Amino acid sequence: MKDQTSSAHEAPSFAELFTPKLITVLREGYGLARLRGDTIAGLTVAIVALPLSMAIAIASGATPAQGLYTAIVGGFLVSLLGGSRFQIGGPAGAFIVLVAATVAQHGIEGLVLATFLSGLMLLAVGFLRLGTFIKFIPFPVTVGFTAGIAVIIFASQIKELFGLSLPHEPGELLEKLPALWEVRGSITPAALGLSIVTVAVILGLKRWRPHWPGMLIAVALAATATAFLALPVQTIGTKFGGIPASLPAPRLPDLSLDHILAVLPSAVSFTLLGAIESLLSAVVADGMTGRRHRSNCELVAQGAANIGSSLFGGFCVTGTIARTATNVRAGAHGPIAGMLHAVFLLLFMLIAAPLASYIPLAGLAGVLAVVAWNMIERPAIAILLRSGWGEATVLAATFFLTIFRDLTEAIVVGLALGSVLFIQRMSRATAVSRHTPLVGRDEADSADGRGEYHEEQAANPDVVVYRITGALFFGATASIGSVLDRIQDSHKALIVDFSAVPFLDSTGANMIEGLAHKAQKQGVALWLTGAGLDIRRVFATHGLSHPLIHDAVSVEAALATITGAADEARKAG
Repeated sequence: MKDQTSSAHEAPSFAELFTPKLITVLREGYGLARLRGDTIAGLTVAIVALPLSMAIAIASGATPAQGLYTAIVGGFLVSLLGGSRFQIGGPAGAFIVLVAATVAQHGIEGLVLATFLSGLMLLAVGFLRLGTFIKFIPFPVTVGFTAGIAVIIFASQIKELFGLSLPHEPGELLEKLPALWEVRGSITPAALGLSIVTVAVILGLKRWRPHWPGMLIAVALAATATAFLALPVQTIGTKFGGIPASLPAPRLPDLSLDHILAVLPSAVSFTLLGAIESLLSAVVADGMTGRRHRSNCELVAQGAANIGSSLFGGFCVTGTIARTATNVRAGAHGPIAGMLHAVFLLLFMLIAAPLASYIPLAGLAGVLAVVAWNMIERPAIAILLRSGWGEATVLAATFFLTIFRDLTEAIVVGLALGSVLFIQRMSRATAVSRHTPLVGRDEADSADGRGEYHEEQAANPDVVVYRITGALFFGATASIGSVLDRIQDSHKALIVDFSAVPFLDSTGANMIEGLAHKAQKQGVALWLTGAGLDIRRVFATHGLSHPLIHDAVSVEAALATITGAADEARKAG
């Protein structure tokens, strides 16, 4: 017989599913201390987002001003209406390929219209409650298309990195590379020098001063050198005439039937990739904080953000993993941090617009070169290649189709191959907990009596706590594999909680094994908590035992042990 007492939790109402997390946070009580924390987090994220938004826009064939409009309007609406406490919305590197192709084929007006239509589609996907199914995108597919996009992004920046003279740069990779090679004699030494210095500053600060805004500092130094040394390189001012000091008046794009039909394929691609990226980012934030986002509410917010961005001349908005992780680690308490990040970007634009004219394109190309490198999940690729022919095939197919064919085609083919692999794997699984879903469903805030969120736990510089909900394959595996690479903080311990994991396959186990060895090399203690008997057997099979890992019954027990050891060390010292 069905448990009547839990029926309300199993089927939350429409209002519960689509209530923005901002309302949840305000209901909990919101005072000056939390506003102060959100202000600091918002400012930190804005400093990271400022150079990235302009660089991504330029690489996409848009203007730097459009990148800022997208981050300001889209970022504000994502946080205002979203189903995640910590999501930061804005332009993303993953969209560069699609946006550039749309601009080349339909122009800026076509891009704005495609963004508007994508917003309507995301609203429909959210209200139809299809967000849960998007979480089933296989892990090798996300790794494959992300790596493919990274290769294309880097190739698109070669011209600016070397300061090459190429009036008409081909879009296709196989045509682009020979064309760039033919004009290799037109290298601008100043541009190449700025690119190298920009990359060196970003990587150097990331290693020795990880809490400093490396990208902003590198771009500021490049702009200063360009202005004071009068370097013969292209800048935002010489190519785009600078950026405006205010937002434009909102207006609807051309909604004629002919134009809608022309850009519809691009809008569908924006919708598919935007939904995947935003929910993957929200899952990463969940793992870092132990909270649960509402996927369908998040997609509705993404839809509203894309509509809002298009009204102001911006382009595609999605959740951004790096900026969202920065938001959490900066001590954000809730969505107000994301809203303030947009406000700070607007203030930067209003106050410092004239200074942006001196930013060299070579410096922004250096920023994107680092972004492209960071997008390639190198540990995850190694794990997938070790996991067998199935994962390797899905990864390779998605990667090469992304580079040489089309991103949408790559995702569809990768999803089909991954689904076949998944069915084959699950047919061999002996059992999965009867009442535990493979992927956590959307729920109301009161579903499990979750208490207040304490941001100091997620922002603790010494300990990272990461909780997984659902079976450890596909998206969850991608999220954990990104922790040490994307959350660049110096910490002493990493706790991965398995208390809500009903099933662990070989890919997930290999990923944890790789994570354990990497943590050991970096001197980070890895704690695996809450694992059931079946999962412990898988750990043992893959050699996950002391001293490679530490084991505890719960997160609280692990934290108590870590805290006690730290206290004893301080007393002894």
